[in-house]
Amino acid sequence: MMITMLSGKIHRVKVTAADVDYEGSITIDEKLMEMAGIHVNQQVQVVNVTNGNRFETYAIPGKKASGVIQTNGACAHLAKPGDIVIVLTYASIPAAMATQWQPQVVQVDEKNRPIHSIDKEAEKFLDARRRRAS
Repeated sequence: MMITMLSGKIHRVKVTAADVDYEGSITIDEKLMEMAGIHVNQQVQVVNVTNGNRFETYAIPGKKASGVIQTNGACAHLAKPGDIVIVLTYASIPAAMATQWQPQVVQVDEKNRPIHSIDKEAEKFLDARRRRAS
């Protein structure tokens, strides 16, 4: 039996822009996408913590390490600049793997810079950034 599990999560990012006239999607900082295991054009669920809206769209990469989170098209009506959102992806896996399953979760600071990740490769990136900052 296959079950659906969380595969990637960018936790509590701030929407930085919204463009209702752009073809629908959500633009996400490419580094955040990589760290959460989100692929270009992959379906994502967006949960708006600020207003309770939930919607599905697809992810497109924004400038790497820019912190950009931009809702586009109809999504721009559901999440506006300043709103706090959670971006989620899911994967179907065999039920027998569920107890070992580990999603790639990225937490960010107030400027949408990654501060913590469960993914080992992403954590290496964060460690290097911390060393440069000190």
